[in-house]
Amino acid sequence: MDLVGLLKSQFLCHLVFCYVFIASGLIVNTLQLCTLVLWPIDKQLFRRLNCRLSYCVSSQLVMLLEWWSGTECVIYTDPRAYPTFGKENAIVVLNHKFEIDFLCGWSLAERFGVLGGSKVLAKKELAYVPIIGWMWYFTEMVFCTRKWEQDRKTVSQSLSPSSLSSLAPRGTGRGPADGSDRPCALSPQFLIHCEGTRFTETKRRVSMQVAQAKGLPSLKHHLLPRTKGFAVTVRSLRDVVSAVYDCTLNFRNNENPTLLGVLNGRKYHADMYVRRIPLEQVPEDEDQCSAWLHRLYQEKDAFQEEYYRTGTFPETPMVPSRRPWTLLNWLFWASLLLYPFFRFLVSMASSGSSLTLAGFVLVFFVASMGVRWMIGVTEIDKGSAYGNMDSKQKQRD
Repeated sequence: MDLVGLLKSQFLCHLVFCYVFIASGLIVNTLQLCTLVLWPIDKQLFRRLNCRLSYCVSSQLVMLLEWWSGTECVIYTDPRAYPTFGKENAIVVLNHKFEIDFLCGWSLAERFGVLGGSKVLAKKELAYVPIIGWMWYFTEMVFCTRKWEQDRKTVSQSLSPSSLSSLAPRGTGRGPADGSDRPCALSPQFLIHCEGTRFTETKRRVSMQVAQAKGLPSLKHHLLPRTKGFAVTVRSLRDVVSAVYDCTLNFRNNENPTLLGVLNGRKYHADMYVRRIPLEQVPEDEDQCSAWLHRLYQEKDAFQEEYYRTGTFPETPMVPSRRPWTLLNWLFWASLLLYPFFRFLVSMASSGSSLTLAGFVLVFFVASMGVRWMIGVTEIDKGSAYGNMDSKQKQRD
């Protein structure tokens, strides 16, 4: 291991990153709380402010991936579709197999200038996670309970025209590709993990039992998609989005990326196959839309099988340029927060008080546990109980 790699693996560096993230995140959450006074007055201003405030938080994780870890994500796509990325509202369907798949999605959203305005369908438990969950609450993310009758109403209301009034109509979004190199643009992507939970072999076996009972083809690299949420999302966004981006992610050389690895500065090599599918090709009828999504996942499975066989996806490889905003944002928060923090540490160490030193050790211990807990949220084995309960109840559409 070289000197830089050794430095990146040190817990003190991790503590600095986590302190800046936690402190700045709580400040951002407080500012978001203050913006609530704007809600009854000007909802569009409220949403635009929270879009930019959320960028201050999410971009720090992207900075770790892009600048600290140096992980690069290569896009395989049709060169004719590439110019539209970041310039239109779209539904993004991403496979859910890796601990940092969400981070790779965020990285691409950042490179196309739409990170702050992107939305996601997430499980309700995440709304209570400090910083990220609270940030998502103020940006009106769609939180689902996995109880369909309740979730149908939640998704429909959250994606209704009145809830999306600050967004541009379909096809009119602006991003870096049209000359706008702003940190945060309002041309959002609606990210959906249709599988509902991260892939494991145990979950796949349960999922395929359901597929067999429904007469559906078996999948080798994915779980059976949950189609009803996707169908309602498509129906709600017909007048907002222009396309569905089918994204299939994998890592070279059978890498098993983790957030802890990113924090340690380990470089991963991600490949993502992105297909732009015009929304007109997605059926409006719910049953037909469900059948369409099942066919899409059968195609995704074939692409993954080809990747494991050849080490590459179809189409032309492209690497979107890395933008400086995530690094500049982190440097701003670091310069604002680290100086008073180090002064506080020096004053504690120089006091000589055993009680003060014990307090310092306690703070250090709590911080380390906090770091481990935040990383643990992303770990695959800390996922849902899917596969440990009755399959028919856990894999209902």
